Amino acid sequence: MSLTIRRAGKDDAALVLEFIVKLADFEKLNDEVSATEGDIVNSLFCDEPRVFCEIAELEGRPVGFALWFYTFSTFQGRHGIWLEDLYVEPHARGNGIGKALLVNLAKRCKDEGLGRLSWWVLNWNESAIDFYRAQGAVLHDEWTTCRVSGPELEALAGQ
Repeated sequence: MSLTIRRAGKDDAALVLEFIVKLADFEKLNDEVSATEGDIVNSLFCDEPRVFCEIAELEGRPVGFALWFYTFSTFQGRHGIWLEDLYVEPHARGNGIGKALLVNLAKRCKDEGLGRLSWWVLNWNESAIDFYRAQGAVLHDEWTTCRVSGPELEALAGQ
């Protein structure tokens, strides 16, 4: 089995969007996807990107991705990485691909002196929770996610 992790390039924009849509479908969040291929190109492959993507290839064929960006911890006084999306095609799961994507980001954290690697997981996704715990992740149930978007974001910005 030949597994490689590589940085996504501009020619991968459609593939990245395809993985995003598949992840949204799996998470039952299809109605939240409004990203276009152009949005992916403009965000990931601009002169100074603020978000990055790695593609996992098994036997030379794309089977998953990790989309991430840098964060900052005031408590640690250091940057970290936020893993926004991790997805592996169902037929390729069980081959260590998800773990390889996490290991790749953990190595980046270590190499760059970053303080943490963080992400969300849906409460109902028991298989993902079990997988993440097996990798050493600690779930922080005491934190509640807050989000302002759409009309509420417009109203807040207009004050």
